[in-house]
Amino acid sequence: MALDMEQLRKMFYEECRENLEVLEEVLLNLDLDHIEDESINTIFRAAHSIKGGAGTFNLLDISEFTHNVEAYLDLVRNQERTLTVDSIDLLLKSGDCIHSMLEGHEQGTDVNLDLKQEVSEKLAELLGNDSSEAEASNTNENEEHIDSPSNSEQVWNISFAPHQDMFFSGNDPLRILRELSELDDSCQIHIDTSALPELQEIESELCFLSWSATISGALELELIKEIFEWVEDECDLTIELSQPDIEQPAEDNQQIASPVTTVATTETKPAPENETKSTKVAKSDSSVSSIRVDIDKVDSLINLVGELVITQSMLTEIGNDFSIDKLEKLKSGLDQLLQNSKDLQENVLNIRMLPMSFAFSRFPRLVRDLSSRLEKQVDLQIKGEQTELDKTVLERIVDPLVHLVRNGIDHGIEQPEQRLESGKSEIGVIELNAYHQGGAIVIEIRDDGAGLNCDKLWNKALEKGVLSQDSRREEYSDKQIMNLIFAPGFSTAEEVSDISGRGVGMDVVRRNIEELGGHIEVESELGQGSRFTISLPLTLAILDGQLVRVAGEVYVIPLLTIVESIQIDPQCIKLASGGIELYRLREENIPILRLQEELEMGSSGALDERILCFVEAAGNRVGLLLDELLDQQQVVIKSLESNYSKVAGISGATILGDGSVSLILDVQGLITNFLNRASDSSNKGLAA
Repeated sequence: MALDMEQLRKMFYEECRENLEVLEEVLLNLDLDHIEDESINTIFRAAHSIKGGAGTFNLLDISEFTHNVEAYLDLVRNQERTLTVDSIDLLLKSGDCIHSMLEGHEQGTDVNLDLKQEVSEKLAELLGNDSSEAEASNTNENEEHIDSPSNSEQVWNISFAPHQDMFFSGNDPLRILRELSELDDSCQIHIDTSALPELQEIESELCFLSWSATISGALELELIKEIFEWVEDECDLTIELSQPDIEQPAEDNQQIASPVTTVATTETKPAPENETKSTKVAKSDSSVSSIRVDIDKVDSLINLVGELVITQSMLTEIGNDFSIDKLEKLKSGLDQLLQNSKDLQENVLNIRMLPMSFAFSRFPRLVRDLSSRLEKQVDLQIKGEQTELDKTVLERIVDPLVHLVRNGIDHGIEQPEQRLESGKSEIGVIELNAYHQGGAIVIEIRDDGAGLNCDKLWNKALEKGVLSQDSRREEYSDKQIMNLIFAPGFSTAEEVSDISGRGVGMDVVRRNIEELGGHIEVESELGQGSRFTISLPLTLAILDGQLVRVAGEVYVIPLLTIVESIQIDPQCIKLASGGIELYRLREENIPILRLQEELEMGSSGALDERILCFVEAAGNRVGLLLDELLDQQQVVIKSLESNYSKVAGISGATILGDGSVSLILDVQGLITNFLNRASDSSNKGLAA
């Protein structure tokens, strides 16, 4: 699958700036007398995301620099260091330094090397190591390398012959040559038209041209190869180095001449002033969130607006001179208006829909680089890349997917020799799959690696304090133990690296998914592999909901979270320690959550002749105690936090057909708070 790396890089630049803004905002608002753990975790996650993204796109200067920032924040998070005014100033300077390096990659501007060296030295002092000397040494070596006469005199000879079908993959040789010419002002590009057929025989969709280029100057081979990285299988490419002033063996000096018949030389020239300005404007606009829409969707939307205008004109005419004999026409017009509104809603939502390939397309590079670093062989298989998802949801699900894929390669896939010993192919498999199921999208991340070892997870949970030392193994099912990987600070990595081991990742994955109204489940078989299943709503703008009545008020429960609803049978009710009520449903005891009391609306009274609505989120299931089930309908979500304030157990609000406001329940939040209180009550009961 051919990738548009420039598009993916722009996405990373935008995300990196957002993380830098978060880092700066939290640092500036820190109260040194009362530093909250969540503030430190927020800064740490921002730095971790920047480092991970930079490593994915091979921006090693940003990745390595941010690794030191993250290492210091990790010490602060573990209370091995204390934040001071000076250290906060240093972290803010670190953000400036990352921003400078980011602009250097994006716009070709100079990086503030003095600031970078100063910050690196001070970070090394805070970390308590001698990396400052190494940094200074590396800087001097780099400067000597750049100033070396031999490097300035080296010449790269490049032969680039695209295959005729290159255009079919969406790759453009002109873009590649343009990037090549931007490497150095000395670049000269020659076109070879010898393979060009007669005019009447030319097929416009095929490429018949090839090019040769020479570049002199201090350039690394990897920098040149990176430009051709995504077309290596779609062209014949030769890159050779010659240094005329340095004596070399005869065979090294031999050059393969390109059969150039017609030669046209183009040299890069300074852009005119007006062109430079327009370029800067375009670059500054690249950070603005945008979406590319198929013209057919726009045409359909315009047609629907036209239908809506016609219906509105008809209703206006009926209203101007209304009489009882026009009642049927009025009803017909209202029915038409309703249909137009539904069609319009559907088409507007479709405009925001993007294929999953928008997210999946970054993983081939990630898997390739990471497996190479870990000396593993991994085959990435992608399915369902044309499955569509709302742009907002898609952008926010990318980071969790990156974490899961990286963990699958690092922790799941074994080394080739280990796989052979266990009777597997030495090539491990990572599979990404997306498909629609009901009103949701399901994303599966599967590997055929070692699987999760429940005994190892149990011991690690005890070691890291995720479980208390008096916990008993037999009281936990394998599924409950597997879910421990989502606990904050939990990690099975033996050593800390830039890939894993800091205890950050899986808890953030679950949090991000739950914030989108979805949930994640893990299944694993020791020695056979693991599968993570993510369920998400298709859009955050409109929700399929179940209207329910509690204490005279109408609430909305997301339909995606509902398992089933039943009339209560008093004989199935049991009491557990701490006074927790359980309902026996098909050999399973499910806690009862009295919604009226949870929302602090008074006592809900007896359970007789009431309704239990069983809901599930993040693998936990409870029964919500309701007075009445009402209709199911789609509701438009309005943010409660931006219009009022954040309310525990409430994710938003909507306006019903009668004009009344109904609150949308945050099922995950309700279940989490309830289970935490139930656990505390149970522990107190056991202690008594």
